[in-house]
Amino acid sequence: MKRIILVILAGLISVHSYAKVYTFGIVPQQSASRLAQQWGPILDHISAKTGHKIVFSTASDIPTFEQRLEQGDYDFAYMNPYHYSVYSEQTGYLAVAKAKDKLIKGIIVVRKDSGIMSIEQLTNTTLAFPSPAAFAASILTRGALVQSDIPFEPEYVSSHDSVYLSVAKGFYPAGGGIFRTFNSLPAETRDQLTPIYVTEGYTSHAIAVHPRVSEKTRQEVSQALYMLDNDPVTLEQLSALNIKGFVPARDQDWDDVRRLNINLLSQ
Repeated sequence: MKRIILVILAGLISVHSYAKVYTFGIVPQQSASRLAQQWGPILDHISAKTGHKIVFSTASDIPTFEQRLEQGDYDFAYMNPYHYSVYSEQTGYLAVAKAKDKLIKGIIVVRKDSGIMSIEQLTNTTLAFPSPAAFAASILTRGALVQSDIPFEPEYVSSHDSVYLSVAKGFYPAGGGIFRTFNSLPAETRDQLTPIYVTEGYTSHAIAVHPRVSEKTRQEVSQALYMLDNDPVTLEQLSALNIKGFVPARDQDWDDVRRLNINLLSQ
């Protein structure tokens, strides 16, 4: 009986050893299990460094993630550049970090054995994209096709990984993605595909904080993010995400995205 009581007390001490619990939402470009595997250890490290429990969260698809950003459900969130341009204004999210030395570019991928060498060969086809407001994988790639006067029919398959798998299986001749998620695919899928088009680059994803989070906590979490690439263990975890590290960000860093005047979500 005494041992049981000690175990319970130990569990309570562990639960209450954190100052506070905060949610960290990750845009669902990949499956929830894969994102949890990639981001979980990083968030555990930040929890240990800050004394706050930082809890992984995502959504079943990108439109649901957008609804949660609009509602301010996440305390911290890793969101695409267009999402940040919308929800910084609409919900008040403030950028604290962005990927080091990185611009985000959209890519259009095809099967290596498809014989498709240029986007002109995609005329009058149905193409796969993650979701309407996926910035580089959908907005930039669709824009490139439109600017090249290539008629096509978009279909939205909920995530980057779903795009790649659908193209690899021959369900679509091509689809939109980004290099980070493409390069993190399992080799057996990635080796079947090749990018045939790359868009211009823009400021990458933002890590942003909701205004309800105190300035002190914001600074503590931000500093932990900036130091991730100084630790060999977390540097290896970042490498699995194809991210070199995080640096401080300012709201105006995403003015290049705002100048595109995209209007897909209510602002």
